[in-house]
Amino acid sequence: MSATRSRLVILDRDGVINADSDAYIKSAEEWQPLPGSLDAIARLKAAGWRVAVATNQSGLARGLFDRAALDAMHQKFADLLAERGAAVDLIVWCPHGPDAGCDCRKPRPGLLHRIAEQLQIPLEGAVAIGDSLRDLEAAVAVGAEPWLVRTGKGERTLAKGGLPAGTRVYADLAAAVDALLRPEEVPA
Repeated sequence: MSATRSRLVILDRDGVINADSDAYIKSAEEWQPLPGSLDAIARLKAAGWRVAVATNQSGLARGLFDRAALDAMHQKFADLLAERGAAVDLIVWCPHGPDAGCDCRKPRPGLLHRIAEQLQIPLEGAVAIGDSLRDLEAAVAVGAEPWLVRTGKGERTLAKGGLPAGTRVYADLAAAVDALLRPEEVPA
């Protein structure tokens, strides 16, 4: 763990914030927040944290949905957060398929570097919360703390093992935020 914690939380989207599907989330109608996730983000923002979302969206490359559909999903997310008096600082996504060889598809760190550049904030000591090994590996690659949630693909990820050293595991985003907002319980 980092000696100093950044005030940045990087969230994966599908399986962390909203319900995931092996058939992909393809529309705003299919985009459904997980219980407690939006309130958890609102609590982070109210406590002064910066919150960014980094998400692989290979459904774009696969032709399962287009940019307008992705924008509609993110607008629904923004609208639901606004109802809670909150907003994320940034959403970045990788539109490429798994074989594209890009730097932005997690586990590569390109999306996280984009967050650091656009928000002008260091990644060292940030907390990155995801439901897959690729989320955790991207976090480790930039010096962020890897946190796994059991929602989405989290249980499968946990069952496979091989998590990066120091990975913290929580039931869901709300539980992870509870721990983050009680710093006496989280090693700094």
